[in-house]
Amino acid sequence: MLTILYRGPLASCDYDCAYCPFAKRRDTPEQLRADRAALERFTAWAAAQDEELSILFTPWGEGLVRSWYRRALVELSWLPHVAKVAIQTNLSCRTEWLAEASERAALWVTYHPTQVPYERFLAKVRSLPVRHSVGIVGDPAHLPHARRLRADLPPETYLWVNAEEGRLYTDDEAAEWTAIDPLFPYSRFPHASAGLPCRTGDTVISVYGDGTVRRCHFIPEVLGNLYDGSYRAARRPRPCPATACDCHIGYVHLESLGLYDVFAGGILERIPHAWGTPPAARSHPTATPAPQHPCSSSGEPAPGPLR
Repeated sequence: MLTILYRGPLASCDYDCAYCPFAKRRDTPEQLRADRAALERFTAWAAAQDEELSILFTPWGEGLVRSWYRRALVELSWLPHVAKVAIQTNLSCRTEWLAEASERAALWVTYHPTQVPYERFLAKVRSLPVRHSVGIVGDPAHLPHARRLRADLPPETYLWVNAEEGRLYTDDEAAEWTAIDPLFPYSRFPHASAGLPCRTGDTVISVYGDGTVRRCHFIPEVLGNLYDGSYRAARRPRPCPATACDCHIGYVHLESLGLYDVFAGGILERIPHAWGTPPAARSHPTATPAPQHPCSSSGEPAPGPLR
């Protein structure tokens, strides 16, 4: 299976998080048209493939407030050779349209306490008809929100915690976050990666709006282009050339960490293997076409046992 992390030119977000450089950024109509065209081109390419695919959308901005990302998630989820399609989202759009997706659609949801009323966010998560994880940034100000969310979410919903960029946690601080997310120790420190085997560039690639293929989002070397097929000759096992990797969508693919076993079946949506089960499979709605769906406008310590 080929895993693809897709990132188009979209860079606008409807939230204003202090830790995000894309907060409240607006794309021009021309930029939005270019992003839509790029995503539709990628979706058409994916539909035409024979190889089994899994796809994670990792937009700089918020994708699900745009109709083309909602449509792509639904359409790709029904393709027989797409094992999983997921997207990172703040869940600011309405969610009824997700009922049109198959059980192979999934969400990687982030809660931003300063941006959305708690009860509104919780109600949306509880009503999601697709497989999902929920997460939060490990800002000390977010700790009470994270504790409340862990208490109120269904036990089968995994709540992950991302270490705040640039923050060094004391052991006591790390223990508080690990009580919420047993896998927080993986996020606490960057992982030494230089020379270590990594699946990126072989069974995992990053694709950009113009078709540029890189091994991952954090290595600038270009492997080729998706649409002329030139990337295929460059796919092979290879060690990581970076000194360290500190982002989950990167280090999860490091073979030395064994996270493919930890997240077996839930790599893209960030759900550990021991956490919850997919919802019951649904039948494809063949009698009527899917409707248009309106939305609002965009060496670490070993982790503890899983619940």
